Amino acid sequence: MKSDYVLQQDVMTELKWEPSVNAAHIGVEAKDGVVTLSGHVETLREKWHAEQAAKNVDGVKVLAVEIDVKIPGALKQSDTDIATAVRNAFKWSSYIFPDTLHAKVEHGVVTLTGEVEWQYLKWAAENTVRFLKGVSAVNNLITITSKINEKEIKKDIEAALQRRAHEDAKNIRVEVKKGDVTLTGVVHSWSEKNLAKNAAWCVPGVHKVNDNLTISY
Repeated sequence: MKSDYVLQQDVMTELKWEPSVNAAHIGVEAKDGVVTLSGHVETLREKWHAEQAAKNVDGVKVLAVEIDVKIPGALKQSDTDIATAVRNAFKWSSYIFPDTLHAKVEHGVVTLTGEVEWQYLKWAAENTVRFLKGVSAVNNLITITSKINEKEIKKDIEAALQRRAHEDAKNIRVEVKKGDVTLTGVVHSWSEKNLAKNAAWCVPGVHKVNDNLTISY
């Protein structure tokens, strides 16, 4: 297992390696596999890339992100301009979003509400607006309306885990209650952790995924 110092240096080096991130504005702390990113960035896109870069580092078990998005004057947009951009982004997206989907913009923060039948549409809506100019944060409050069959959901998730995370599938426990899925157990990498979460989210009827998986290198 890496020492705290080595893990901290590895994350800092990875941030410097990522061309879309200004690593000089980001601080890194590491303690027993828990890595904390702090500081500020100029766009939500840069914050997202910083998170992904840190997750790529071997030894990062838990990631805490305390990065603020401070948009400079040249990139700032009025809430009206952002709202217009959101509307156009939904209109021109390759996804077909239902009329029940709504967006509100306040001080650069986009809040999404409404209902969709599939989790991928909830993700797609957030991804469609996340990197628009002037957006400092996205609150995704969209709900899933698919019908629930707990036994079938559990069965489908376990089958998906066998396909996507075969090596760790036997170590993952799945519990389903009223559309909420809880994953517990041990995986061996962030990629396996993400595969397990995505497998759960891809099953119709899942409203929420509680990720209680731990990483053991």
